[in-house]
Amino acid sequence: MSSTNTHKRVSNDEILYLMQNASLKELGLRANQIRDSLHSDKTITFVIDRNINYTNACWVDCKFCAFKRRLGEEGVYVLSFAEIDSKIDELLEIGGTQILFQGGVHPKLKIEWYEELVSHIHTKYPQITIHGFSAVEIHYIAKISKISVQEAILRLQKAGLSSIPGAGAEILSDRVRDIIAPKKLDTKQWLHIHEEAHKLGMKGTATMMFGSVENDEDIIEHWQNIRDLQDKYNGFRAFILWSFQPDNTPLKGEFPHIQRASSNRYLRLLACSRIYLDNFVNIQSSWVTQGPYIGQLALLFGANDLGSTMMEENVVSSAGACHSMNQAEMIKLIKDLGYKPAKRDTAYEVLKYY
Repeated sequence: MSSTNTHKRVSNDEILYLMQNASLKELGLRANQIRDSLHSDKTITFVIDRNINYTNACWVDCKFCAFKRRLGEEGVYVLSFAEIDSKIDELLEIGGTQILFQGGVHPKLKIEWYEELVSHIHTKYPQITIHGFSAVEIHYIAKISKISVQEAILRLQKAGLSSIPGAGAEILSDRVRDIIAPKKLDTKQWLHIHEEAHKLGMKGTATMMFGSVENDEDIIEHWQNIRDLQDKYNGFRAFILWSFQPDNTPLKGEFPHIQRASSNRYLRLLACSRIYLDNFVNIQSSWVTQGPYIGQLALLFGANDLGSTMMEENVVSSAGACHSMNQAEMIKLIKDLGYKPAKRDTAYEVLKYY
């Protein structure tokens, strides 16, 4: 389905120039040329999954988050195994293959709770791939359990965890992280946890949240960090770019001038990410934050994957972005552009063409 990208590697200065000076049309054409060289059969993939947020309890207090609750606050929860089972049963009914499993950074849950949970799901639903736990969660699980990050990942892997999402990356620039999430992992720690996973053969994804207080140089620093790590292990299956949703967040209160990023900005950065990240095979469209039609347009700006049907989503929707899409709608959007829709699994292997 894919081939090696033979395009010349772009430098930081070159991508900065393109970000700031190239026309949107020029960026789209260049990004799509690269995408087509990697995916010459004109296939656009998607996955049917469910985002299960097992808890909203979190002590990290990220300023961009409207989802978190402190222990003792009204509305705080930890899902029971029975509640999680019910959600997986519903996912299986619509042909789902993956759960994106993540939550707040719960201040009291240790490795044994997570092992039991993952093992329970893996044993009861062996046909479901568990794509779960951000670097931030894994770091804290290891810390509170007094074990190494490597041991935490290895134990979760043995219990049935298949891959790690890129959540918690935001912008991998400590200048930005110190403002929007000062209690969160720094850049080096986030990269270290993914590197440890890659060393153990556990793949993952890389994400970036733009549109808060970062500048273009911060964005390029983020891209360089993940490109460098990808050079070492090829452990990232995909890159996902999404825009900060400011509604109901503390960061919006602190920086009232912040507005939701424009579609133009999203598409420019998406195209630039496809141009710069030459060692990433897959770039995902973020229709969850952009809406279905900009999500579709992203397929003309370098993206080769429409992401997930996202049966359930609580974090982004808490900040005011409430878009939904089912399999039939995804297939229609892909065919509308003349591409071949295909349902995939977590490893980006095609399960069915439409």
